[in-house]
Amino acid sequence: MKIDRRQALGQIIGLGSAAGLGLVSTSLMAATDENGNYRLALGEKLKYVPLDPMATAKLAYETGGGCMHQVFHATVTMLAASASVDADKFKSIPTALAGYGFAGVTGQGTLCGNLNAIGMLVNLLDDINGQNSAVIGAAFRWYENTMLPLETPEFIAGIGSTAEKTALVGSSSVANSVMCHSSISNWSKASGKTFSQKGERCYRLSASMAYHLVELLNRAYKGEVIAGTPEAKPSDEAQRCQTCHGTTETMGPAASVKTDMECTTCHTGHFN
Repeated sequence: MKIDRRQALGQIIGLGSAAGLGLVSTSLMAATDENGNYRLALGEKLKYVPLDPMATAKLAYETGGGCMHQVFHATVTMLAASASVDADKFKSIPTALAGYGFAGVTGQGTLCGNLNAIGMLVNLLDDINGQNSAVIGAAFRWYENTMLPLETPEFIAGIGSTAEKTALVGSSSVANSVMCHSSISNWSKASGKTFSQKGERCYRLSASMAYHLVELLNRAYKGEVIAGTPEAKPSDEAQRCQTCHGTTETMGPAASVKTDMECTTCHTGHFN
């Protein structure tokens, strides 16, 4: 069978179109279930837009389910109601998955749930100038080194708490660590209260972290280079430790270490 030039060109275009449709179909299927419902794919990034820090903090304060859930749910919910082109995708995220992070992962006292939530959320975000790691680092360093929870009258009123409830908090404190047990222990020492009395303190702590997280994300969105600021880097003391305990080489028999957290909170000398 002979075909003319026009017919041949039509067949080539048809094959190209079919191949293109196949590629689109495969791409779409990677982010949907068998019923065509959207499903977040590994490595996918969703578009961030600036949020109101205080409104996000207030929602975190009002949300139950433990610190990780409070921060993750509040921020995802705010993005789901935002002008982000991915607002509907944010709506599909089951924030209840973050419920495991309370008290340092179901009470184990390890990584604070607030920070666990921040890592989980920021890892999903696009349009923050590729500064996902820097935002996470800055949030972690702020948690380690800041007197928390925030306690100004403006912040307390903004999240919907009261001066009367401040008595339940006792004293704010510095965690000196990303670990829940260190954070709680230092607060207990400063306030004279026990773990079982941490309720209002931890609600306000989650609100404080949600507030600062949104501040950092808004700055990154606007183009500020968070990675270049001291707040995103390990402390001077931790950097001194890293000079011997490097990731690619070490000083003599020193162990190779990968961490940016405060070292001397737990390690008081070279043999500890």
